Amino acid sequence: MRSISILGATGSIGGSTLDVIARHPDRYRVEALTANRDVDAMAALCARFRPALAVMADAGAARALAARLEPGSPTRVAAGAEGLAEAAAGGGADTVVAAIVGAAGLAPTLAAVRAGRRVLLANKEALVVAGALFMAEVAAHGAELLPVDSEHNGVFQCLYASGGAVAGAAGVERILLTASGGPFRERAPETLGAVTPEEACAHPTWSMGRKISVDSATMMNKGLEVIEACWLFAMEPDRVGVVIHPQSLVHALVRYRDGSVLAQLGQPDMRTPIAQALAWPERIDSGVAPLDLMAVGRLDFEAPDLRRFPCLGLAEAALRAGGSAPAALNGANEVAVAAFLEGRLGFTGIAAVIETTLEAMPAGAADSLDDLLAAEGEARRLAGAAVARQRRD
Repeated sequence: MRSISILGATGSIGGSTLDVIARHPDRYRVEALTANRDVDAMAALCARFRPALAVMADAGAARALAARLEPGSPTRVAAGAEGLAEAAAGGGADTVVAAIVGAAGLAPTLAAVRAGRRVLLANKEALVVAGALFMAEVAAHGAELLPVDSEHNGVFQCLYASGGAVAGAAGVERILLTASGGPFRERAPETLGAVTPEEACAHPTWSMGRKISVDSATMMNKGLEVIEACWLFAMEPDRVGVVIHPQSLVHALVRYRDGSVLAQLGQPDMRTPIAQALAWPERIDSGVAPLDLMAVGRLDFEAPDLRRFPCLGLAEAALRAGGSAPAALNGANEVAVAAFLEGRLGFTGIAAVIETTLEAMPAGAADSLDDLLAAEGEARRLAGAAVARQRRD
């Protein structure tokens, strides 16, 4: 019986994780759940899964949740950063699902790593902002890090299928992450300035939150995933690439020096990689229908067009610059995407704001978490100013 703590329980990854857990009550129990401010959703989850701990982002939401719990509930309610840290590193959880979106997930994910937990990583920003430091902490504290992003989980499965170690698997020549291309894969670049948030969030194959959906539409998500893959699998930047695959059935490919290419395929459903990581090294039912290639009929692949997806090029440039550049990239992107979703910035302005921010911030030191968080904070400030200038113009 494994005990599970889910950081970001009311999001799409949290929901998929709980769906898998509910299918296997003999294998898993929920120890802790955290959420931002969705009291209604969290109250329903507490009633169903009866965790020992439930954490809300702020004290007001925590008080509202506590008032909603039934008399005699086994769930204790906490709030804020201290509550998140307890959910990640305290109590009886041996497995932590890190699914808080954005840089806000970095601190609790690090807490879980330092507690030596099995960490199912869905928060790519932890490695984008602090890759070297994060992986050093994993090694120092004996944590077990399993990727949940569909592409990285696909790479993980391919590497283990070959019998190699995940870090620097022998004989690997190149890793390819697949991308659907999002809703604008075939749209003329000159028309993207008129894109609305609703269009950007209408992903053709995946069901995701709004921020991640916009990152998919700009392909910044794939740029962040390239950075993440370099740290997860100990690969140099020129050994990790991206290929557009609109069917979203092939999630990753690993090319070996002997000419072999291993691919991991499956339905575009996050329950598959979640179930694989939860049960590793075993396999369990995820609730996902098997893939019928005869019904699919064809698989298409194409190179990404950087004129249509400049954010991918910006992420790759930040990766090569190193130091604090990826942290700055992440901070600028979060500010720009939020401004777009709030109607304060056009779609093409996202890349423009990020580029302006990176040009104003040469790659700096990455010797400590404080350095990296300071760089991300400065990038947020500069990006906010760039958004304001675009609005005035």
